[in-house]
Amino acid sequence: MGNQVEKLTHLNYKEVPTADPTGMDRDEGPRIGVSYIFSNDDDELEQQQDSVHDLGGENPALQPYDPQLHEVECSVYYRDECIYQKSFSEEDTQLEGDGGGGGHLSTYTPENLLNRCKPGDLVEFVCQAQYPHWVVYVGDFQVVHLHRLEVVNSFLTDASQGRRGRIANQLYRYKPLSPAAVVRNALEQVGCKDRDLSWRNSECFAAWCRYGKREFKIGGELRIGKQPYRLQIRLGDKRSHTLEFQSLEDLIMEKRRNDQIGRAAVIQELSSHLQAAEEEEEEDEVHHHPEEIVTEITNTF
Repeated sequence: MGNQVEKLTHLNYKEVPTADPTGMDRDEGPRIGVSYIFSNDDDELEQQQDSVHDLGGENPALQPYDPQLHEVECSVYYRDECIYQKSFSEEDTQLEGDGGGGGHLSTYTPENLLNRCKPGDLVEFVCQAQYPHWVVYVGDFQVVHLHRLEVVNSFLTDASQGRRGRIANQLYRYKPLSPAAVVRNALEQVGCKDRDLSWRNSECFAAWCRYGKREFKIGGELRIGKQPYRLQIRLGDKRSHTLEFQSLEDLIMEKRRNDQIGRAAVIQELSSHLQAAEEEEEEDEVHHHPEEIVTEITNTF
């Protein structure tokens, strides 16, 4: 999953990032990269899902939504540093406001979110069987977000498309920029679209606005050598599975895919993979240490 090769549709050499525009990330020196745009970009899928509303079909956003039932608990590490965490283990299980499980992972209606948001906040809209959609709240009931391959300015209620949402400031553990800098970053990109975009999805765009990290941009890191990023997926019962990635944007793509297919599907997918791997290891042990197996059988009689 983490090392799968996607179909390459085109290369974009237009932007070779050597410094972050906010000037906040100077510690590791310049880095270069080539951006890879894959055919299964989630913005295309979001556009297909929007057509359900246009055609008058059933709106998934109106279905009951329980974050603990549908969402995947996971942590993201860069080497040994945890840079992202979604966990319900420390959450208050009491319902807060209009529901959603309590704590910072609670979800609210768009109208309720308007009373909670402050300029510079990140908002994540969630819905069963859809990719999460991230926006930057810029004040006056408005947000800036990457939608259908264009950075646009919308009212929060319109951007939600009826989905519930949460303030997502606490998911990433990077030091945020000032609220004014976050809003400025977002507004300066309004109108950017298609091949001029530097972000693969709404989450990468919103996170870049708030944290100013080039790792969120297309081609922000060179994909060679050791894979420094790890996505640790919790399977329950103190079990987890870890995937490795060469770049943060690749990891985010996999994390978003997990959010879209849902917790049950991810656990089933990984359980099948782990079971096959364990059976393969057992077969290898039998072939490499047949004398131990014979000894165990002899001792039983």
